[in-house]
Amino acid sequence: MSTSEGTMLAARYPTGGESAGALAVVEMARPEPGPGEVLVRVRVSGVNPTDWKVRRTGGNAKVAEDVVPNQDGAGEIVAVGDGVDPGRVSERVWLWEGQWQRPQGTAAQWIALPAHQAVALPANASFGLGAGLGIPAITAHLCLFADGPLADAQVLVHGGAGAVGHAAIELARWRGARVATTVSSDEKAELARAAGAELVVNYRSEPAADVIREWAADGVSRIVEVNLPANAALNTEVLADGGVVSCYVAPDRSVELSRSLMVLNAHFSFVLVYTAPLEAKLAAVADISQALREGVLTALPEHRFTLEQIAAAHDAVEQGATGKVLVEIP
Repeated sequence: MSTSEGTMLAARYPTGGESAGALAVVEMARPEPGPGEVLVRVRVSGVNPTDWKVRRTGGNAKVAEDVVPNQDGAGEIVAVGDGVDPGRVSERVWLWEGQWQRPQGTAAQWIALPAHQAVALPANASFGLGAGLGIPAITAHLCLFADGPLADAQVLVHGGAGAVGHAAIELARWRGARVATTVSSDEKAELARAAGAELVVNYRSEPAADVIREWAADGVSRIVEVNLPANAALNTEVLADGGVVSCYVAPDRSVELSRSLMVLNAHFSFVLVYTAPLEAKLAAVADISQALREGVLTALPEHRFTLEQIAAAHDAVEQGATGKVLVEIP
């Protein structure tokens, strides 16, 4: 599909009516950067669980009648608005929160967004890696570092082969922690080991609490949690005195917590990157950028789709594809 001057191709869906949530590739006006913004030619768009969930549940109905999805991406800056250094033109960047409370995300050939949400992508990092950072890596950082330094700490990351879990393993190791993780298959175990997990436990075939407690005799000080109801009992068994459980996925049912957690003086925190304080997100972005420059962060296996296949890309994330789902932007 070709475009006219001043237009672009984008995937878009209506937020209401009989066709709500139905994705289609359309020609629409190319945005222009406003004050404090940059215009980015998107090369790769990353898909996260919140992208398909919000689309399916009508969560963007208050944002606009039609929405271009996806929060994360990577590309290069082609123009800047007033107040932005013109020297940033041609800079390779990774993008975060591109569609949060806005009608246009990264599933488009161009996006205009605040300059701080387009972050320099070092030469050693591919667009694919950059497009997979955003929401997962910032979420991992918020889960790990909100409660102090990690040097020499023993940390448990549930779901170490997922995008957040993978980033959490690498960031925790980078800051001096020892990391254990839970996985559900041999394939996922290999991904977690490659990320640097010292202990990898298949919770489907091993007595996870016993194995983790043997590894961390005094318990783990930090847990990065993807499924609080499923892991509540395990967490209670392996958490150290004063330990913190950081949950980044909303529980799908009520959770019964043991009195033992009170005895441990345990802390529970809930992390939603979109509504987290801006200063915390900017601190995360700064650390992620440093880790990128140092070659600490690596890409998960990629599942690439064309823009015309974006519905299939969203379906792949919904169905739990192992690795990172990316959309190539023509």
